[in-house]
Amino acid sequence: MHLVFPKKMEGILRYLKFKLLPRTLFFRTMLLIFIPLIVVQIVSIVAFFDGTWGRVGKRLSTNLTSNMAFAIRLSEEAPNNIPKIQQLTQKIFDMEFQYYPNDQKHAVIRSVRKQNKLVTGFLEDALKNEFPEAISSIYIGNGSPDLVVFVDMENGLYKFATSSKNIFSSSIFGFVAWMIGTSLLLFLVAVLFLRIQVRSIADLATAAEDFGKGIDNKNFKPYGSSEVRRAGIAFIKMKERIQRQIRERTQMLAGVSHDLRTPLTRMKLQLALLPDDKDKNGIDKHEFLQDVDEMEKMLEGYLSFVSGEGGEPSTFVDMNEMILSILNKFRNSKALIRYTTNDQVSAIQGREQALKRALTNIIGNAFNYGNTVAVSLESNNNKLEITVDDDGPGIPVDKREEVFKAFYRIEDSRNKETGGVGLGLAIAKDVIVSHGGKIELTDSPIGGLRVLISIPL
Repeated sequence: MHLVFPKKMEGILRYLKFKLLPRTLFFRTMLLIFIPLIVVQIVSIVAFFDGTWGRVGKRLSTNLTSNMAFAIRLSEEAPNNIPKIQQLTQKIFDMEFQYYPNDQKHAVIRSVRKQNKLVTGFLEDALKNEFPEAISSIYIGNGSPDLVVFVDMENGLYKFATSSKNIFSSSIFGFVAWMIGTSLLLFLVAVLFLRIQVRSIADLATAAEDFGKGIDNKNFKPYGSSEVRRAGIAFIKMKERIQRQIRERTQMLAGVSHDLRTPLTRMKLQLALLPDDKDKNGIDKHEFLQDVDEMEKMLEGYLSFVSGEGGEPSTFVDMNEMILSILNKFRNSKALIRYTTNDQVSAIQGREQALKRALTNIIGNAFNYGNTVAVSLESNNNKLEITVDDDGPGIPVDKREEVFKAFYRIEDSRNKETGGVGLGLAIAKDVIVSHGGKIELTDSPIGGLRVLISIPL
C-alpha cells in the first residue's frame, strides 16, 4: 500500500530524507538496529523505574523514616535516656542517632555533597509525610555511614547517620548496567557482521567500477551473504563473457585486416608496374595510388577504432608527462603553444597508449585548425580535467554531437589534405568513456573550439 501525500508535504519529506538520513548502506542499517534498540532500552528502564525502583525505594524510605520517628519519640518521652536510645538504634536499626539542642544545632550542620534526587527523592517525600512541621535535610557523603539526615524540630536538631543502602537497592544499578552492557555487546556484534556484508557489496561495486574503466581486478572474490555472492558470481561471469567477445572481435578484425591488406598490396604493386603517363583513356596511375593510400588509412583507422586498444594492460599514467611529450611533437609548428598544469595532479590508472592516442588526436586537431593552442591540466572534485583550446574555425553547435560518429567529417572545415578520415574524435571519445570519463565540446574563450575532458581519479 502506497500512501499519497500532498505535493508540499512530499517535498518536505524528501528534503528531510535527504538531509537527515545517512547516505551509506552501513549507517542506514545501523539506524534500523540502533533506533529500536535504544527505544527498547528507554521503555524498559522507564518501566523498571516506575515499577520496581519506585516500589522498593518508597518501601525502604518509609521504613527508615519510621525508625527515625520511633527514635525521636523515645527521645522526647525520655530525654535522660538518649545514650541508651542511641545504643538501641545502632544495634537494632544500624543507624547512628544524635540529638543537639537549639543552641548547638547551627554548629553541627556542615557543607557536604549535594544529595542525589534519584536516590533521595523517595526519602524526602517520606520525611515530609512523617515530619510535616520539621525542616529535614539529606546529605550523601563519602565516608561510612554515607547517608546523613537532619531533622530540625522545635525542641532541637536530630541527626541520623546510616548507609545509603537502606533507601535503595544497589542491585538495581547492576541490573541497569547489565541491560546496557548486553545491548552494547549485541550492537557491537551487529556492527562487525554488518561491516562484513557491506564490505562485500563495496568490493563488488569497486570491481564493477574498475571493469567499467577498463581495469581488470583479478583479486576480486565474492564473499558475504548468499545474495551478495550470487551477484558477485554473476558479475564475474558477465565480465568473462564480455572479455571473450572482445577477444573474438579483435581476432576477427585481425583476420579481416589481413584479408583486406592483401588485395590492396597487390593493387599497389600492379599500379607501380604501370607507366607513369596517362593511358589512352586519360587515367593517371597516381590518382589510383592516392585512392589506395586513402583506403589503407581508412582501414587502419577503422580497425583501431573498433579494436579499442582492448589488449593493453592498465597501468599508472603520469598525464603531465604524457601531455608534454605530445606537445613536444608539435614544437616545430607555427602555432603558439600555451600549457598550464597543477603540480598536485596525481597519476591516473588507465591504458597509456590508448590515452596517448586520444589526446594526440584532440591536440593534433587543435594544431591543424588553429594558430594558438592552449592546454591546461587540473584536478577538481576527485577527477582530472584536461582542457584544449584553439582559435580555429571551431565546430557549429548543431554538429558537436555528430562529429563523434565514425567517419563523420565537416567538409567546410576539414579536407583530405589534413590526412583525417573522420575517426579522430570518435576514437578519442571511445577511449575516454572506456576510462569512466566524458568529453565535451564548447566555445573557446580564445575564439575557436574548446575540448573538455574529465577522467575520474
